[in-house]
Amino acid sequence: MGAGRSDAEKRPKMPSTESKTIAKPTNKARRKAFLGAIVGHLIEWYDYGIYGFLAVYVGANFFASDDPAVGTISAFAVFALSFFIRPVGGMFFGPLADRVGRRKTLLLVISLMCGSTMLIGALPTMSSVGIAAPILLVLLRLIQGLSAGGEVSTVTAFISEYSKPEKRGFSTSLVLATAGVGLLLGAVVGNGITWMLGTEAMTEWGWRIPFLIAGPLGVVAVFIRLKLEDSPEFRDLQEKDMVAEAPLREVFRYPRQLLLMAAVITFLASGFYLVYTYFSTYLKTSLEFSPGRTFFYVLLAGIIGVVLMPISGMITDKLGSRRNFLLVVLALWAAAIVWFFSTAPSASPTGVLLPLIAVAVGMGLYCGSPYATMSELMPARVRSTGIALGYNIPVALFGGSAPLIASALIRQTGDISSPMYFFLATAVVSAVGLLFLRDKDLLGSDRFVAETTNSRQEGTKARSMD
Repeated sequence: MGAGRSDAEKRPKMPSTESKTIAKPTNKARRKAFLGAIVGHLIEWYDYGIYGFLAVYVGANFFASDDPAVGTISAFAVFALSFFIRPVGGMFFGPLADRVGRRKTLLLVISLMCGSTMLIGALPTMSSVGIAAPILLVLLRLIQGLSAGGEVSTVTAFISEYSKPEKRGFSTSLVLATAGVGLLLGAVVGNGITWMLGTEAMTEWGWRIPFLIAGPLGVVAVFIRLKLEDSPEFRDLQEKDMVAEAPLREVFRYPRQLLLMAAVITFLASGFYLVYTYFSTYLKTSLEFSPGRTFFYVLLAGIIGVVLMPISGMITDKLGSRRNFLLVVLALWAAAIVWFFSTAPSASPTGVLLPLIAVAVGMGLYCGSPYATMSELMPARVRSTGIALGYNIPVALFGGSAPLIASALIRQTGDISSPMYFFLATAVVSAVGLLFLRDKDLLGSDRFVAETTNSRQEGTKARSMD
């Protein structure tokens, strides 16, 4: 007997027809799972997004400079840094969810997120402790980034695996829509407190309040997620002894799927954070809108996006093919972005409103479908790991950096319409990915799994007859 493993031992385990199959969840079980996962996800994204809405005040307290723009850009650099660490979090939490389960991983990431967010609100500022203040801020934002890197991939896999195949577009659209609601909640809290307290009080101490709220919200989120049961597909993998032993290594057997996922997500990443994070700063600093008008415009755009995402998901469920729908709305969304940034330099506050609404409509229609696509690109045993890599890397490069790149472009060129070129470049990347996407690439779709299983069973019968 040799010490080496045979080729058969190295290959992923195939389903056993003798294994017990986990019963499909009831509608009541699905609703409970969706509600539990979604509420926790909302709180996670309130925690993560509130920093972006308070970047101006964070910059003033942690990055001292005579030029306010430098402080804001520094604050956005820390915002981007937390995104750059997300793939690292994905590489840890994604495989963890594929090994020990979605539920346990969701509990861990929400605890890390809420704890680090609350601690940001308690940090001493640079005027109190000097350079230690921005260092501590960076460390806590890195913890937030690690948590976010595991949250999206795990909750997407969880929701996808609980959803009915014919409603997967709608079900997974709720994940990003909920993230939008969480960010909107951050906008309401951040801009609302600014409106009540005024800029001076907000700069001195009011900025802490939205962060400190994360503590009690975290307790609620953990309690809710403790009540969840793991997804049917993961429990089925456990029952059949098919759980991946090394999902991070195994996922690289699907390079085409990873590349397609990253491409499709690229425009989603940049455009989503344009609406839910950068609009607030752009309207306030570049267009010099009042805090009240900025708050209203950001809230309006965010609500439009949140409402349209589930509608987009339902449309693609009816159409059957998401690829063509995504290509059409991508073109419309890109055109709306050109309209907005071309209009902004000379338009009045009311003149900007219509193109801003057009951007929000395009964002909502596009962002409602890619989560279903990326969940179907990966087989269940490495789904969380695959999403963690294919999603987090483009989000790190093009999502978290979007406010930083947009602010830097304006500072370098002096042209407040210059961010348009960055967002259009990301649209081109996604368009190329969608053009290469084929039905046979969807290895985790129910149709592909059924065809593979039937083919395998027919092969087994043929061999037995021989």
